[in-house]
Amino acid sequence: MQYANLHDLIQNSASSRQFFLSLPVSMQCKLHEHNTSIHTAAQLHTKAAAIESCDHLAKLGGWE
Repeated sequence: MQYANLHDLIQNSASSRQFFLSLPVSMQCKLHEHNTSIHTAAQLHTKAAAIESCDHLAKLGGWE
């Protein structure tokens, strides 16, 4: 199911809310920066994985 944005998704999908709340607060904040581009649970999982990968690469490269 597609929702208007991340906020709508986590308000109306219990599984998405559970996944979102299982993430560290820093990740939740980063995901909120992409509020208007997340409409499905799949997009939520994909965006979280992409952010995690970018954060990991930044740490490896000393950019953080």
